Amino acid sequence: MVSFLSLIPAFTVSVLVCSGAVVARGDVLELGDADFDYLAAEHETMLVKFYAPWCGHCKKLAPDFETAASRLKGTVPLAKVDCTASPDTCGRFGVTGYPTLKIFRNGEDSSSYDGPRSADGIVHYMKKQAGPNSVTLRSEADAEAFVNHFDASVVGFFSGPDSTQLAEFLKAAGVMRDHFRFAHTIDMTLGLKHGVDTESVLLFRPPRLSSKFEESVLRFTETVTTHTLRRFIRDNIFGMCPHLTNENRDKLKGQDLLTAYYDLDYLRNPKGSNYWRNRVMKVGYQFASQGLSFAVANRRDFVDELEEEFGLGASDGGDMPFVTIRTQQGFKYTMREEFTRDGKSLERFLEDYFAGRLKRYIKSEPIPEKNKGPVKVVVAESFEEIVNDPEKDVLIEFYAPWCGHCKSLEPKYKELAEQLYSDPNIVIAKMDATANDVPQGFDVQGFPTIYFARADKKDQPKRYEGAREVKDFIKYLKREASHIPVVSGVREDL
Repeated sequence: MVSFLSLIPAFTVSVLVCSGAVVARGDVLELGDADFDYLAAEHETMLVKFYAPWCGHCKKLAPDFETAASRLKGTVPLAKVDCTASPDTCGRFGVTGYPTLKIFRNGEDSSSYDGPRSADGIVHYMKKQAGPNSVTLRSEADAEAFVNHFDASVVGFFSGPDSTQLAEFLKAAGVMRDHFRFAHTIDMTLGLKHGVDTESVLLFRPPRLSSKFEESVLRFTETVTTHTLRRFIRDNIFGMCPHLTNENRDKLKGQDLLTAYYDLDYLRNPKGSNYWRNRVMKVGYQFASQGLSFAVANRRDFVDELEEEFGLGASDGGDMPFVTIRTQQGFKYTMREEFTRDGKSLERFLEDYFAGRLKRYIKSEPIPEKNKGPVKVVVAESFEEIVNDPEKDVLIEFYAPWCGHCKSLEPKYKELAEQLYSDPNIVIAKMDATANDVPQGFDVQGFPTIYFARADKKDQPKRYEGAREVKDFIKYLKREASHIPVVSGVREDL
């Protein structure tokens, strides 16, 4: 006899039988080699996560991915493929690491997903993916509703469906829809209130960020191409002082940026949120030509980052904004004087910054009182003295206390240091990269990461990519060190 449950397709929903009831486990579709092609083709837009069950990053992403799937149900489906069980599908789409997220349209691999990986970020990003590349506006009410949005809007006004500029606009919208909102109309009268009398493209900044210090609507004046329109949007979309969020942080943080963090909430308290922003803009306006960008952010959205990067606890700072500067080189500064309502403290802070009088903020453990062991302990405050010592070749391991691979390496790394202890030209060192700022030039994305800083090439540290046995390290140092290493064996007086 065939049971009712056996008739339910496995890809539709995972179920549990509990006291005779069927209970849904989640809204993420489970696809594999047998059904991926025909199921993916049923959906206009779909986000697919390619993963491996043993992958730590995949496990971390899973709850947010599941939450996003539930919130996007009926709008954009989310699916997952276990690459250990379905290697053919993962191989076809070039999956080489986990998790890999891709956007599919009608079953075709459309693009890599490069948005945020929080539930809110995934929902926000994928809602942009649903529907047409550019929304058609047919009335003034349509236009008002579209531009009255939390994000900026790009709207094209064209003379008719055969307009060559409309065709280029739609092409550009197709390329950039992942990042920006597009709409168009062939009713030119919809642009009259904005002074539109010929074919035009307008950029509408978010209404909540309207300010007397800058225009809220900007006109694109060049011939429409994907290149020219992308450049125009990129250069103008954020304005003088945008709202920094987890969704746009990567775009904004690629520049020298001052950020004021406070209790910002544009949904519940837009007037109060703009109170401090207006003061940042008033002061920032005086320094606008000196290469520093400005932003405001909700302190609660960046609690972990502020604690990790600037040592600010959740209860620190009170009701006043906490102001930081982070440069493209990774240098960090904080305004220690309280943000005054007249903006004078911020003005003094910026004057000191541009005059080079500010001391950089460096997250660092205390310098060890004793550091006589074979492996020298480096902290951010002693990095320059030890690692950048022009008389020493330095091999340094960046580690995390919780990292299993680091713990496995520790006895071998110590043995290496012991064998080289009597060599006056070589230092074997380590630094806890979770408790200390990693200097510019050392790219640490995982643990352990090992670099070699040669005595005469401190500005060109080299990542160590070799095997991690003692003999492998010694072979590497014999090849790369400025002096032939002196290998003396294990010290007996340790």
